[in-house]
Amino acid sequence: MDANAQRRELRRQLADRRRALGPQQRIVAAQGLRRSLEQLPEYHTDARVAGYWAVDGELALNLVIPPLLARGAQFLLPLLDSGRQLRFAPWQSGDPVEPNRHGIPEPVRIERPLAPFQLDLVLVPLLAFDRCGQRLGYGGGYYDRSFAFLNEQARPTEPLLVGIAYDFQEVGAIEPARWDVPLDFVATDRELIDCHAERQRETQA
Repeated sequence: MDANAQRRELRRQLADRRRALGPQQRIVAAQGLRRSLEQLPEYHTDARVAGYWAVDGELALNLVIPPLLARGAQFLLPLLDSGRQLRFAPWQSGDPVEPNRHGIPEPVRIERPLAPFQLDLVLVPLLAFDRCGQRLGYGGGYYDRSFAFLNEQARPTEPLLVGIAYDFQEVGAIEPARWDVPLDFVATDRELIDCHAERQRETQA
């Protein structure tokens, strides 16, 4: 099996495992995710925080968003833009949404969507991750294209990229492609992983 086929099979297996979770497991995972993010200082201070609308079994952000709004932060959802890029629009509970071409809900009332470089903190969906911050996404490349500018900067910087995943989505190692943009942290339902520290540890080993 070649590398692309292996990635497709891994995506399928992990997506199936997410879908198989029961309601109580999802609630417990959402609670654990909030505890993990509460260990991240930027979660308590950053003003413009982007996330995602959970679909297809993704770890939901429903317990993560209210504390952000309560302290006056702006929460944003991604919009598909031309050139397979992302822009981000403010959203809060009750605001209307409609599905994009991939069936993922997007905000409807958009006045001034933000560009990726205008964000402070981004909660990134994924299918698999390793502890060094390599991410296996859905194959569209939207996040890598949209945040490619970060590869030209000293990291960590703004926006901070935090992958969101169930603990079981961790894999041993993901071979990066030259266009991949690594994560700064990964927040799971069990822990907060500092990917920079893990990369440094691996380099020194």
